[in-house]
Amino acid sequence: MDTDRQKKWFLGFLACVLAGLLLAGALVVLVDPFFQYHKPLPGFPYLVDNQVNQNPGLAKHMDYEAALLGSSMTASFNTDWFEAVLGLKTQKLSYNGSYPKDLANIMDLIFAAKGDRVKAVFIAADQSTFSGGTEETKFPVTPYLYDDNRLNDVQYLFNKDVILDYILRPLADRKDRSDWAELYKPWWTDEYYNKANVLMYYQEAEEKEEALPEDYFLEAVEKNLAVNICPYIEAHPETEFYFFYPPYSILFWNDVTRQKETDAVLGRLTYMTQRLLSYENVRVFSFMGQEEIICNLNNYADFMHYHKDTCRYITDCFADGTCELTADNYAGSFRRLRRLVENYDYAAIWDDWYETAPRFYEGKGEA
Repeated sequence: MDTDRQKKWFLGFLACVLAGLLLAGALVVLVDPFFQYHKPLPGFPYLVDNQVNQNPGLAKHMDYEAALLGSSMTASFNTDWFEAVLGLKTQKLSYNGSYPKDLANIMDLIFAAKGDRVKAVFIAADQSTFSGGTEETKFPVTPYLYDDNRLNDVQYLFNKDVILDYILRPLADRKDRSDWAELYKPWWTDEYYNKANVLMYYQEAEEKEEALPEDYFLEAVEKNLAVNICPYIEAHPETEFYFFYPPYSILFWNDVTRQKETDAVLGRLTYMTQRLLSYENVRVFSFMGQEEIICNLNNYADFMHYHKDTCRYITDCFADGTCELTADNYAGSFRRLRRLVENYDYAAIWDDWYETAPRFYEGKGEA
C-alpha cells in the first residue's frame, strides 16, 4: 500500500510540475514579451528595455515600413516624428554601443520579415565602431531569439526571468510600461542636460605625442562596410538608406586633438562617405560640424549624448535635406570641420561651468 501511495504521490507531483510548465509556456506564448510569435497584445503594459533580446521579435512582428538603427545616439528619437515629417511608420531597433555587426544582425531580420516593404533604414553611423572587427558585437546575441528554430525556444518559454520581469512585474506596476514611440529612451530628464553636469563627469583623454596617419583606420573600415553594410544596400535597391554622423560635443574633438587623431578620424569619415555615396539608394548626413549644437554643452547630458531636441532637428533634416552630404559638397564640409577642430579654443570651455545658453532648437518648434 505504501508503495502504491508513493507512486500515486509521485505521479501527482509530476502531473502538477508538467501542468505548471505548460501553463508557464502558454503564458509566455500568449503575452510574448519578446515578440517571438506575434505582435503585442492590445492593452498589455509591455516593458521594452532589453535591446539584445527584444529587438529580434520587434523586427519580425511589428508593423513598420522604416527602421531606425544604431547606438545610444538613436535612443532619444521619437519615431512618431518620422511618420509626421517623412510619412514613414518607423520602428526603433537601437543597440547601445552597437558595432556594424550588430547592424547586420538586425538587418538580416528586418529584410527577412519585411523584404521589399522596407522603404527606408535610418542608421546612426558611429564611425569609430567601424574600426572594430567584422564579427564584433557590443553584447553577445541570444541565438534562440534570432533564429526561426522553434525547438530551442524552451529557453524562452520556461524562463523565470521572462515570466517574472516581463509579464508579472509590468502587470503589478503598470507605470513601467514602455512608450512605443520612445523605446529605449535614456533616463536623463531635462535638468541633466547642462554644461556643468557634462564637465563634472568629463575626463580629458591622455595627450599623445605621435599623430596617427590619415589612413590608419581605413583597412578595418573597408572590411566592415564590405561585410556588414554594403551587402544590404546592394541587395535592396528599393530601400533608401539614410546614414548620419551624430553631433558629438566639442569635448569629443578635444579628445581627438589631444590624442593626435584628427587626420585619422577625418580620413575615416571621408572614406566612409565616399564609399556610401557611391550607391544611388544611400543618403548621408553629417551633424559633426554643427557649431550651434556641438559647441553648446547645454545640449548634452555627457560629452556625447545630446538632447531629444537635437534628435528632432536631425529628423527634420532627413526631410528637407539640411546637413546632407553629396559628392559635390562633402569635401568642403570636412574641410570646415577640420578648421573648427584645429582652431577651437578648448581651454575656454572651462571658463564658465554654469553657462546658461539655451539648448539648440529651443523655441524653434515642438520637439
